[in-house]
Amino acid sequence: MPYVYGIHAVDSLLRRNARTVQRLLLQTGRDDKRITGLLELARNQGVAVVREARAELDKRVSGRHQGAVAEVHEAAGDTDHASSNLWSEQELLQAVDDKDGAVLILVLDGVTDPHNLGACLRSADAAGVDAVVVPKDNSADLTPVVQKVACGAAEVVPFVRVTNISRTLQALQARGVWLYGTDGDAEKSLYESDLTTSLALVMGAEGKGMRRLTREQCDFLIHLPMAGSVSSLNVSVAAGICLFEAMRQRGGVRQK
Repeated sequence: MPYVYGIHAVDSLLRRNARTVQRLLLQTGRDDKRITGLLELARNQGVAVVREARAELDKRVSGRHQGAVAEVHEAAGDTDHASSNLWSEQELLQAVDDKDGAVLILVLDGVTDPHNLGACLRSADAAGVDAVVVPKDNSADLTPVVQKVACGAAEVVPFVRVTNISRTLQALQARGVWLYGTDGDAEKSLYESDLTTSLALVMGAEGKGMRRLTREQCDFLIHLPMAGSVSSLNVSVAAGICLFEAMRQRGGVRQK
């Protein structure tokens, strides 16, 4: 049975997609303000609430649950409960076609660490990203760890898993979306780049960077200037810097 756990993740799930929740499991003996808030929210949404001892919740999930665990439906086997922010490639391209204004898309090429994916989703939501795109293979998925780290963003940011990321990038280019890839060896820096147009920011995997074919497909390669002794940043940190620079150049206003 899949679970979503942690105060922020469960709160966001109940507010945004309560129909996916079968039961809300709350820790016995905890009646603080945050737990009480979840209890009232669940009741308002018609979600069943069960009290369980901390030891029982610990058995259900391996991460820090903070006394709140949501038991959710299997989306793959129950399309009526599928999350509305899980998009197909066709839905992504349709959203690009329908967008009135410049789009901002984050493409993660082989990011396998769930903590990094969760942090990227959190930054993407804060920066007003239209969608996050990942390959179906060799990539982290929306696991409970990702959802907890994302603090609610995993339930709202459009998330697109594609079979062929190269084909998706080509389809975006055909719709006037420029591909900006990050590369430590690139001559042009992030701050010398025009990020006000429709663009997809392409970030590579931890340590390895983008795959060669992905890099070759990018219209522009940019780097983040580094003043210290380290040669690179964690992908989630780098993504946050790049996305907020794009938002700054666009006037700091979400364009959704």
